[in-house]
Amino acid sequence: MRCGTGPARRRREGRPVTAAREPLSGLLAQAHALLPDTVALRRAIHRDPELGTHLPRTQQAVLDALAGLRLHLATGSGLSSVTATLEGALPGPTVLLRADMDALPLEEESGLDFASRVPGAMHACGHDAHTAMLVTAARLLSARRSELAGRVVFMFQPAEESGGGALRMIEEGVLETAAGGRVDCAFALHLTTRFDSGTLRLRPGPTFAASDRFRVTVRGRGGHAGAPHLGLDPVPVACEIVQALQSMVTRTVDVHDPAVVTVASVHAGTAGNVIPDTAEIAGTFRTLSPATRQLVRESITRVAHHVAAAHAARAETTLTEGYPPVVNDPARTAALHDAAAALLGPGRVHRLPRPFMWAEDFSYVLERVPGAMAFLGARPPGLAPEGAADLHSARVVFDEEALAAGAALHAAAALRAGDASAPRRG
Repeated sequence: MRCGTGPARRRREGRPVTAAREPLSGLLAQAHALLPDTVALRRAIHRDPELGTHLPRTQQAVLDALAGLRLHLATGSGLSSVTATLEGALPGPTVLLRADMDALPLEEESGLDFASRVPGAMHACGHDAHTAMLVTAARLLSARRSELAGRVVFMFQPAEESGGGALRMIEEGVLETAAGGRVDCAFALHLTTRFDSGTLRLRPGPTFAASDRFRVTVRGRGGHAGAPHLGLDPVPVACEIVQALQSMVTRTVDVHDPAVVTVASVHAGTAGNVIPDTAEIAGTFRTLSPATRQLVRESITRVAHHVAAAHAARAETTLTEGYPPVVNDPARTAALHDAAAALLGPGRVHRLPRPFMWAEDFSYVLERVPGAMAFLGARPPGLAPEGAADLHSARVVFDEEALAAGAALHAAAALRAGDASAPRRG
């Protein structure tokens, strides 16, 4: 099955090959005209962040913002999701555009006058902006319904930061349309302060890493801190395991197929004069390929057990699988690149030279349909990259002017979806 109506098919049907490119005219200007509304929605969501799967206030804000548009609206049964479907006037593919809606458990320190009013919760990853951009894209595309070939599914997703909301929405049928068909291709944008505002970065292939977790419990024998020879101290054993895991990565993992292993938590003991029975370390490992993912899983277990055994201690490992890697489809990535270059100008669209070792549950969508995720620069003007707070920082601030480009890019991806022919996966 093919996604879209490529140039060859348009020629067979007697339509001009350039027909799909004309609808982009004026799109960015229209997005800029809607920017005050986009910013207002973003700020309203930013002031009132919600965590996890249950986002009733955010869900209602999205529903209110979409009211009056010619959309088929549906909400999730097991989570506060919103799925909106727009039927185009012309035949064509079904395109999914996704935004995540949940916040992070952080106390905001941005100093913004619309900072979070919810203690211990903050939109520090741009999800408030993602949501506002996609709402504006729905308005843009609704106004151009007569030019839209196919249909667009707008996926407003909770629980990206934890809980795998994308997978839960897939299980509830977000990839199945009301017309009985399936989504053919999918796109998403992610804000970042690492790049100049209003510029786009993307790459084919792995773009985000798989994210898995590990926990190692070292079991020794407690006793008096003044007589360590009578016990079996698990603390130095745990320390050796931490160091050995770093060496394991550099000595066993191919540098061209990288892995990151980070020990982020170490816990042991209750008092300075007591040797504990156990010590625990926990962390994450990030990989880009199935082979390296499996290698690291096996290596963590082997290293922990053998280092512990060398000291007559015992190690128990628990490995928890997280999100798979985000892998961009080459044809869909090229189509998004072309649409972005036509919309923003070629000098504002760049190839991402290497993947990020972050994780993203849009990966579950891209496991099932071809598509692409790209990074939209939103660094505040006047700040150097090293001077801008990064994602997941309590001090992160985005340039809201970039939201117009993001909304227009979503719309352009849908309007141009018929330009590329890509084999469907799933």
